[in-house]
Amino acid sequence: MIDIKLIRENPELVKENIKKKFQDAKLPLVDEVIELDVENRKTIQQMEQLRADRNRISKEIGGFMAKGMKDEAEKAKAKIAEFTEEQKQLEAKQAELSERITKIMMTIPNIIDPSVPIGKDDSENVEITKYGEPVVPDFEIPYHSEIMEKLNGIDLDAARKVAGNGFYYLMGDIARLHSAVLSYARDFMINRGFTYCIPPYMIRSNVVTGVMSFAEMDAMMYKIEGEDLYLIGTSEHSMIGKFIDTILDEEKLPYTLTSYSPCFRKEKGAHGIEERGVYRIHQFEKQEMIVVCKPEDSPVWFDKLWQNTVDLFRSMDIPVRTIECCSGDLADLKVKSYDVEAWSPRQKKYFEVGSCSNLGDAQARRLKIRIKGKDGNYFAHTLNNTCVAPPRMLIAFLENNLNADGSVNIPEVLRPYMGGKSKIEV
Repeated sequence: MIDIKLIRENPELVKENIKKKFQDAKLPLVDEVIELDVENRKTIQQMEQLRADRNRISKEIGGFMAKGMKDEAEKAKAKIAEFTEEQKQLEAKQAELSERITKIMMTIPNIIDPSVPIGKDDSENVEITKYGEPVVPDFEIPYHSEIMEKLNGIDLDAARKVAGNGFYYLMGDIARLHSAVLSYARDFMINRGFTYCIPPYMIRSNVVTGVMSFAEMDAMMYKIEGEDLYLIGTSEHSMIGKFIDTILDEEKLPYTLTSYSPCFRKEKGAHGIEERGVYRIHQFEKQEMIVVCKPEDSPVWFDKLWQNTVDLFRSMDIPVRTIECCSGDLADLKVKSYDVEAWSPRQKKYFEVGSCSNLGDAQARRLKIRIKGKDGNYFAHTLNNTCVAPPRMLIAFLENNLNADGSVNIPEVLRPYMGGKSKIEV
């Protein structure tokens, strides 16, 4: 959510930003907010004047009583009663105006960074850099679930009976590999100075609306029936929520956290959920990175975060590339975003395995995460990035480490987490 002062002072900038995101239907919202804001501030002024008048008359009552002017005192009391009723009406009006303004403001997209490429959708995202040499072996690479099945590592049929499509059972060495990757990612991030956290897996609605847009919320979140609780779609949600309504000490920043959690997503509107595969699923686990920092430091932390993911994948000999999301592919709260994509030898192309985002002060403004500075309080900047998210990450791992005989090599960095094994064999 952007600062309403920006809309008051520079509405054309806000409108131009909406156009860059190809959301022209939202353009009238800017003028609507301006009109509502004028009415809201006028109502607040009326409330303040009414309060001042009521206080003044209240003080006069004592004087009237002291002088024996009972009629005047009763008239004053009647006037205060009138003011009290009018005050209630103004308060109700102001609350309604404020709610309408907030609701609209939460749909107006954040101001994107000037460096973001302009484009309508993900087809216009821009490749930044490749890391590692993509290799296509001289033998056919099976579909990832077939690789897992040959290694007795997955049971999708049983999962469908138990939970439906989009779920899985991982077993044996594949399940162990899944846990090994997460443990390695945890230690990798701890070694880079991040504090390890395990957050709540459910959050309240005020946190949900604080960390994401309404459209994302509807497409992703599972609601707990009868309670004000949602299952998290990523630990970013509860990790940023950790700082809700707080004033942070400037000298203690930045907060750099790495968190583990299961993640649950409806994937509403998603296409191509493959019954045999684990590419797009309703339940997975993830190691995440979160940074809360001063505004001037967020661009530097953005580059550090996506580089961490690149380094992690390269340490396991998986070729990757970074893609900058264009304006039309950015979620409304994001200022700038990179996707990290891993090489798929089977598909002979890259696919997304992580996403790094700078959200500016959008989440902090919604959740009231402020920094105590020398010249007053100001809003923090928040960033997040996927460190690793198996089982999708396992697809890249298995394809890039598969041998012709169906066995899978274990990179040296993962062997301590796999009991010293150098290979998973059929």
